[in-house]
Amino acid sequence: MSDFPKFVEIREEGPREGFQIEKKIYPIEQRIELINLLSDTGLKRIQVGSFVSPKYVPQMADTGELFERIKRVDGVAYTALWLNDKGFRKAMTAHNVDIDARLLFYPSDTFSRQNNNASSMEMREKQREWVRLYKAENLPVDAAYVMTAFGCNFEGNISQERVLDDFRFLIDLCAEENIDLPILVIADTMGWGNPEAVKRMIGALRELAPTARIGMHIHDTRGMGIANMYAALSMGVDMFESSIAGLGGCPFAGHGHARAAGNVCTEDAVFMCHELGIETGIDLDKVILAAQKTEEIIGAPLMGRVMHTGGLDKYRKGK
Repeated sequence: MSDFPKFVEIREEGPREGFQIEKKIYPIEQRIELINLLSDTGLKRIQVGSFVSPKYVPQMADTGELFERIKRVDGVAYTALWLNDKGFRKAMTAHNVDIDARLLFYPSDTFSRQNNNASSMEMREKQREWVRLYKAENLPVDAAYVMTAFGCNFEGNISQERVLDDFRFLIDLCAEENIDLPILVIADTMGWGNPEAVKRMIGALRELAPTARIGMHIHDTRGMGIANMYAALSMGVDMFESSIAGLGGCPFAGHGHARAAGNVCTEDAVFMCHELGIETGIDLDKVILAAQKTEEIIGAPLMGRVMHTGGLDKYRKGK
């Protein structure tokens, strides 16, 4: 029997994860327009960009300027990603970044080196440094992520026990430092998950950490994104990270196609939740408009479904 949550938090990652994988660098004015549209949808957290090396991710080189120029809406958090201490310091000194302190871990050593230029074991030590850095800045940790939780294009299958061991390390680390760890995020970074594997992972993580809130970062690389989200919803998961119009992906994941690794699509996720009777606080029509604007900016068909068809309310109302 499904145990759907009554309310689901959807965190938008499109402006960062969406545009970082594109070979073209899109004008900042277009991305500002998109972020402003997203701000008016009811989304409460929007990842604007990332403070990472412009040598490797030139698409994010103007993130600081983005934060200066977007139109802010009260009640919306505008966040950024960083992968090392230097990026964190940039985020701290940039204009009005809402800092969501994260812990990041990789059971795939190869992907860890690709994405963070450090081995998995080195990343464990870096998490100790990050926790102490966040404490020194009086920043509560928002979430801990384990990437490539179901498989890796470089290393193949990732065992569930390996993933659980990484979560165990992060939980123990926070306990040692006497800090709260509100959310444990299972990240299917390369789209290897399937609904049954998702349910098994969530069940096992619940046994490991019975009181923890569980979130998911799902990629729709092989068309399983919305099915995996449904599986997670049926297990009571109430936080998901998504990308408007299904845009995005990791530039270091080894996929052949620029948009092959897009996140689960925001408007499709909102539509499914509403059809299941789950509240999101998001206006579907407005998020569809934002998705259509995204497709207009990219100048190519994107992978979202509902953005091309609309929802069902207009038909139910006989319009």
